[in-house]
Amino acid sequence: MRGDNGSARNGGRAESAPTGAKSRVLRDLRSMHVCVFHPLNRDGELLTQQLQRIGCQTHCFWPPLAAPVAGSDLVFIGLYPDTIDYEFAWCNADDAPPVVAVVNYENPTIIDAVLRVGAKAVVACPVRSFGVLSAIVLAQQISGEIKRLHKRVARLEEKVEGVRKIAEAQQILVRQQGIGKLEAYRAIRAQAMTKRVPIEEIASAIIAADEYLSLRG
Repeated sequence: MRGDNGSARNGGRAESAPTGAKSRVLRDLRSMHVCVFHPLNRDGELLTQQLQRIGCQTHCFWPPLAAPVAGSDLVFIGLYPDTIDYEFAWCNADDAPPVVAVVNYENPTIIDAVLRVGAKAVVACPVRSFGVLSAIVLAQQISGEIKRLHKRVARLEEKVEGVRKIAEAQQILVRQQGIGKLEAYRAIRAQAMTKRVPIEEIASAIIAADEYLSLRG
């Protein structure tokens, strides 16, 4: 069965707030699309109602879909003894929306399910008005921080790889031309400036050329 409930978007301009007074999540609540995978019971109904009161665009499904609705910013998943057998494989995707788990037990099986879906926050049953908004904000903030950290790590890894390539290219020039490491670096940098490309690109070309010549030799 499918229930699709969405409150109307706020057509007016949001009131401005001092920097830091409101988080971006709170400002964007009325444009947030929330997908709810929860059994169609009293807790599911209360959760949906509370999300609509908060102002979220809410889309409810049970049984759960193979993946959240396209464009979902957040997903609530009901994790109970009779629902944890669903795979929720989409949770492992890099671009998966953050998950809030809805639980009614604190036993190892349920906790394992919460960890398996990568939940960033938890709402306890019976569902009440208190706690849902906090879970939304917490899940969004944590997810945002994780994404920023992943991007930072990717940049650092790229930088380290670039340094490694430059060092390897220096060694190749030192071996082939009998020059010092500093002179080799200056030669690589000069080529990069002449061609107006990153120095890592010149280093990669030197490495590739050396590998090609090694294969031919």
